[in-house]
Amino acid sequence: MLTSITHEQELKHESLRLLRDYQQSKSAETRNQLVYLNIGLVRREAHYWVNQCTESYEDLLQVGCLGLIRAIERFAPSKGNAFSSFAIPYIRGEIQHYLRDRGGCIRIPRRWLALQQQSIAIIRQLRAQLNRQPTDAEVAEALEIPLAEWQEIKLAHQNREPLSLDTPVGDEEDGTTSLGDIVPDPQYRSFQLAQEDQIRLQQALVHLEQRTREVLEFVFLHDLTQKEVAELLNISVVTVSRRMKKGLNAMKNIMNGGER
Repeated sequence: MLTSITHEQELKHESLRLLRDYQQSKSAETRNQLVYLNIGLVRREAHYWVNQCTESYEDLLQVGCLGLIRAIERFAPSKGNAFSSFAIPYIRGEIQHYLRDRGGCIRIPRRWLALQQQSIAIIRQLRAQLNRQPTDAEVAEALEIPLAEWQEIKLAHQNREPLSLDTPVGDEEDGTTSLGDIVPDPQYRSFQLAQEDQIRLQQALVHLEQRTREVLEFVFLHDLTQKEVAELLNISVVTVSRRMKKGLNAMKNIMNGGER
């Protein structure tokens, strides 16, 4: 037990030393050392989230490392915060945003996902045995589930991912027509502009002072409460609220082309 505590203290001291060095040098080698020393923070989050989704542990680990790198780049040792407490919201936020982007519009029960995976091998076996494509009734019987449930699983799997409005429709000769052109949706342009708005938002954030930017990112990008942000940044909840109001007003002016 004592050895474990000593090792943890040594890790914290070494991380702090490297963080100070990185703040001055911005060396890629130093940053990589910091990632190596603190990879345990990412592993802990990845282990938690892998049980909440269908993504692989390796993918979540890579995404979490991006959050760890962001935390390394933004951490200020002089403020006296523990790096682990500072980094976890960045790691968790990066994974959560990845899962939101990857998540389907329809949430499928884990049991159905498992049955869908089993059906791949079963359909292959039945096709070889019967020398034809098996019927839904035959697949359901092999899976030992009711026919209606198998049909619901198939439908849910087919509708899991949204169909892109850029999908070409019609004959190949006139393939310039997309689904978005024929669907009467007046809000389609908002989807086209979403990426541009995101870029403008990131550009506006860069212009804010560091503490105000951190408050907005923690509240709106990492879904922390104002109380959690106050504890993380060692400031009062009132200060967090004021920073949010000030930052939102500044971003509004920046994005509208006015003075900051």
